[in-house]
Amino acid sequence: MSSCKILVAQGGGPTAVINQSLVGVVLEARRQHQVGLVYGARHGVRGIINEDFVDLTQETSHNLELVAATPSSALGSTRDKPDAAYCHKIFKVLQAHGITHFFYIGGNDSSDTVRIVSQEAAAAAYPLRCIHIPKTIDNDLVGNDHTPGFPSAARFVAQAFAGANLDNASLPGVYVGVVMGRHAGFLTAASALGKKFADDGPHLIYLPERVFDLQQFLADVKTVYERHGRCVIAVSEGIHDASGQAIAAQLAKDLEHDAHGNVQLSGSGALADLLCEEIKSKLGIKRVRGDTFGYLQRSFIGCVSDVDQREAREVGEKAVQFAFHAGRDGSVAIQRSGTYSVDYALLPLEAVAGKTRVMEDEFISASGTDVTDAFRLYLRPLLGSGMPDAFRLRPNPVAKVLNPD
Repeated sequence: MSSCKILVAQGGGPTAVINQSLVGVVLEARRQHQVGLVYGARHGVRGIINEDFVDLTQETSHNLELVAATPSSALGSTRDKPDAAYCHKIFKVLQAHGITHFFYIGGNDSSDTVRIVSQEAAAAAYPLRCIHIPKTIDNDLVGNDHTPGFPSAARFVAQAFAGANLDNASLPGVYVGVVMGRHAGFLTAASALGKKFADDGPHLIYLPERVFDLQQFLADVKTVYERHGRCVIAVSEGIHDASGQAIAAQLAKDLEHDAHGNVQLSGSGALADLLCEEIKSKLGIKRVRGDTFGYLQRSFIGCVSDVDQREAREVGEKAVQFAFHAGRDGSVAIQRSGTYSVDYALLPLEAVAGKTRVMEDEFISASGTDVTDAFRLYLRPLLGSGMPDAFRLRPNPVAKVLNPD
């Protein structure tokens, strides 16, 4: 008799491939003869405590495949960050519904939620297998070579900066693009993969792993502008001064705070506007433009890495396999091997929960305003196939007649 009952949920920011992981869980769970029902919680942990479930056992495989190829969170998500009391409520709902296997797709906070729920089940001697499935465009989960969602977002960033560079070369000036990343600069660093020629932008890259000094920033921009007659800049939203205070918080008078008390960095163009104003007023450069990528990079439907899709599906499948055969709770991790291939491991929840990975020093140039070849080699295979390319006219000048040199 099929006695196991599965519950899967999605948490945190959506990505272009998070539904691959969801469908990986559902289809692999339905292959297990012990599984009777597969439920999905709508809007993450909030949906669990509200008992807002859908029966995914009844969903057709064909429609699941269509959903898998669709960006964003099909079940809906939440920004709730459960504490011990909240997790106790989650456990009580799982217990009431007879859930035997709990899968939560998400980032740092989601892994911590799975850890606490696992502890609640153990304390109650309730047989519940808890598995965290990695997801985050920030690429900041420890124990992972990279995380599903990051490669597709990085592909978008690389292509966006390649396009911004072409635009800036046509109409020279200064361009500032602000990219998501509060503590980890991986996504901003991906802008470097859009470069082809030596003088292509981004000419300057600023990451939260390094202290940001406004005066040095202006000096850097001035140097590049004088050398090339233009300057393309990639900036992480999480850049900060030596004290750790976000630059956005220093320069802006009014900034919102999120549910966890952090300055709201995403969803606002404040940092780009403020840096552009500093460049205009202090350097006297007239043509200065700024963009904030904001949420565009998370679920952009036309820019998905095929490598990311494949691995996101596999982490969902491996989560189910680990749940039924590893005999313990844990967090699925992607680990690189060979020139480029990956293996999957099940890490202890305590090794991942609540921890944040940042860019390794070997990936950041000595100047702190560029990435190294080691980072380019790290990221290139993740971007997938079919990356677009850009070309230039060859310089074949015609001799002047009226004003010869």
